[in-house]
Amino acid sequence: MEKKKELKVTFLGTGTSTGVPMVTSKHPVAFSNDFRDKRLRSSILISWDDINYVIDCGPDFRQQMMREEVASINGILFTHEHADHIAGLDEIRPYCFQMGAVPIYLSERVLGVLKKRYDYIFATENRYPSAPKVSSTIISHQNSFSLDGVEVTPIEVMHGKLPILGYRFNDIAYLTDIKTITEDEKAKLFSLDTLIVTGLRIEPHSTHFNLEEALEFIKEIKPKRAYLTHISELLGFHAEVEKELPENVFLSYDGLKI
Repeated sequence: MEKKKELKVTFLGTGTSTGVPMVTSKHPVAFSNDFRDKRLRSSILISWDDINYVIDCGPDFRQQMMREEVASINGILFTHEHADHIAGLDEIRPYCFQMGAVPIYLSERVLGVLKKRYDYIFATENRYPSAPKVSSTIISHQNSFSLDGVEVTPIEVMHGKLPILGYRFNDIAYLTDIKTITEDEKAKLFSLDTLIVTGLRIEPHSTHFNLEEALEFIKEIKPKRAYLTHISELLGFHAEVEKELPENVFLSYDGLKI
């Protein structure tokens, strides 16, 4: 049996849709001097060998790639079409200069949104010469697929009433913007080494796990370790919240590598 690839995850951003601190915020966390309380929009880089895939491409994509000195990418997987997950797509141009079209993996619905929002990227005639180029692969939660020797399993979760995708790479799973999940999809998540999941805030939210829901979900799935992401300033100070978490649960922060 072929040995599983050793995967590395870099948290490019761990904040909610407004980032942390939010513009105009007067919340105490907005004035924290702890670098872990400064959060760009949620995204991860997952790497093995010399392969780099990004999950989501939000408005902070350029800053994230520069901070982590990501010299090349092999593709982008999208969870859903909200702006904090797609608004950086134009910033892939430097990678297009290297490789031509950047592969993207996404649902048919998300592709339709990108074609409307970024019509110039998908234009077939009269293209602007330096416009980004992509090659699209439609995926769904019904089928796993392979990326450069690693099995990827899409997992459908509900972001309020919107079905979106999480991803399992070997024994690592990434679920952002989750509020509910069916038993069939939950069955794809057992025997994990690492689960990365939304833990938005203390108070309940209509479309995301709050802290209590995230911890209950982690308890049910039983990964060896779990990291909370897509965090708002309303969760509290990183240093204080992490002290109260179970021993195998951690708050992620921008730049964290696991």
